[in-house]
Amino acid sequence: MSVKINNDFNVTFVYYYGKYEYDYGRITKRHDSDLALNYRLNDYLKVFAGVKYRRIEADSNKGSSPTVTIYNLKADSIGPGLGLNAVYPLTNNIFLIGTGAGLFAVRKAEYDLGFGIKNDKTYQSFGYNITTAIAYYIQPVSTVINLGGRYQCFMDRKDTGIQDKFYGITLTATYSFGI
Repeated sequence: MSVKINNDFNVTFVYYYGKYEYDYGRITKRHDSDLALNYRLNDYLKVFAGVKYRRIEADSNKGSSPTVTIYNLKADSIGPGLGLNAVYPLTNNIFLIGTGAGLFAVRKAEYDLGFGIKNDKTYQSFGYNITTAIAYYIQPVSTVINLGGRYQCFMDRKDTGIQDKFYGITLTATYSFGI
């Protein structure tokens, strides 16, 4: 969603949800959202600052007995981000879009190791995300349809080797209105 404040400022909200397998188990729920204030530098570039919130729920059974869960994980993270968005018109209503952002997050993770053993940890991490898309603007309904890809990576600040990578194909619809 995008809310136009004036010709130079708008507020955007993006939400992703997913479930997927990974090397050691599966993400049973992943929520990822971004709220940002955007400032238009010119017709092609915007800078933005905002906040990212993520919630991940995961479990792992790969490499272990089918009846024993190695761990269950619930992790919440929140932090600021700063980035740049570029839009290049291909036709009157088709655009090429590229976005890049630097991120910082504090994550609180709760691990259930089984047998009544639980562990809570707090991590600080740095990250980035990159999104590219082809966008089609449907003027009568003030909506943009994007088809593209997204890559996001967070690395633990203490260089423990912990990385959280998320990537894939995206299909979004963004409704815009002014206030």
